[in-house]
Amino acid sequence: MSENRQPARILVAEDEANLRLVLQKELQRMGHDVRVAPDGEAALKLLEESNVDVLLSDISMPHMDGMELLRRVHQRPNPPEVIMLTGHATVESAIEAMKLGAYDYLSKPYRIAELDVLVKQAAEKRRLRVDNARLRTLVERRSATPEIVFVSDAMREVMRLVERVAPSDASVLITGESGTGKELVANAIHRLSLRSEGSFIDLNCAAFQETLLESELFGYEAGAFSGAKGRKLGLWELADNGTIFLDEVTDLPPPLQSKLLRAIETNSFYRVGAVRKVQVNVRVVAATNRDVGEVTSDGRFRADLLYRINSFQINLPPLRERPEDVEPIAQHLLKQLAGPAAPELLPETLSALRSYAWPGNVRQLRNTLERAVLLANDGRITTAELPPEIVSPVAVFRPAAAAPAGDAGAQGAAAAPGVPPPLREVERQQILAALEQTGWHRGKTAEMLGISPSTLYRRLRDYNLTKRQ
Repeated sequence: MSENRQPARILVAEDEANLRLVLQKELQRMGHDVRVAPDGEAALKLLEESNVDVLLSDISMPHMDGMELLRRVHQRPNPPEVIMLTGHATVESAIEAMKLGAYDYLSKPYRIAELDVLVKQAAEKRRLRVDNARLRTLVERRSATPEIVFVSDAMREVMRLVERVAPSDASVLITGESGTGKELVANAIHRLSLRSEGSFIDLNCAAFQETLLESELFGYEAGAFSGAKGRKLGLWELADNGTIFLDEVTDLPPPLQSKLLRAIETNSFYRVGAVRKVQVNVRVVAATNRDVGEVTSDGRFRADLLYRINSFQINLPPLRERPEDVEPIAQHLLKQLAGPAAPELLPETLSALRSYAWPGNVRQLRNTLERAVLLANDGRITTAELPPEIVSPVAVFRPAAAAPAGDAGAQGAAAAPGVPPPLREVERQQILAALEQTGWHRGKTAEMLGISPSTLYRRLRDYNLTKRQ
């Protein structure tokens, strides 16, 4: 095993207390991380709580013997390597253990130095197996990861910050309007980090009902609630040694905010219905399209949790503030949507795209181009293939979060002659117009505006547009 490797994580299952203590102390003295269990059942419980490289198991134990433990271990995903230990070695038991997947077999008495060499070889084998699986996943993920395309100075500064913070383990909060590419930036932080071979797990906190969100995040045990027939691992556990991306984190319900804060502070959590903690090592990257000062000041989001996830903040500028990025992004999206035979964007079409305010940012631009590709003739996209609001915009859309606090009470108020209406009213009218165009179909309305359905639902509640006017 190479010198820069971490200590092997070992679990010793041995019913003889004195021998168990000797093995633990001697293996720890040789630099290994050792936990012990008095029988097979206790060993299985410890395997559920932590990641283990090598299991050393006696064959003869009460409650569950070593052979049964070996069978159970190899039913688990990504099992440890198993070395069987016994004082009653027979050819038959050795052959059976090897058939069941044991790495090797030692009979008592054995020398600690001999066991140490065997443990290091077994740990190296498991790490090579894990590394190969991670490399395959990494290649697949990197080949499928969308590229961040830009030419603007604003996005160049964003990427500079990404490259600076990525190698650390600092929690990152990404802010910006819906559709600006917060998930792409989160993915870039993970890919450039020291955790890049680990998992990148994403969770949209606004996409689940409050009752389901905790079990999705932390998992549950069998019998935790009606219908929970078996254990389910949560996304937090699946992100162990990797990164979890919490999108729309400010939509977390208050009870779950406190549990998330405790999980971040202690690197541990309880599955729903469990009585034993699970230890993990997770980096948190979060995102929101809301004003974080506003949601903490009115009590919707815990300030102490914000401090935990906001060690480093990156703000993504909206597309209307970097119009020079519209053309390269559009060309990139066209290649994604139509491949080598992508239709050409005519100069007047590009001009219309650059002039539009893009309330839904890059997501809306993609939807617009997807529609245009379907309508294009002769391999060209003209302004006729663009939605009318892009060719002849009647109002500049701004998210309500960007409006001054004093505009909050201006909803529905008529603007004075020659004075632009408040931004909240402009947004309300644009959402209302889109609802009328789609016959109040919320999914189509969100797509037309280029915002996520969850963002639209919040706006409908904010503006009391829950039913047809």
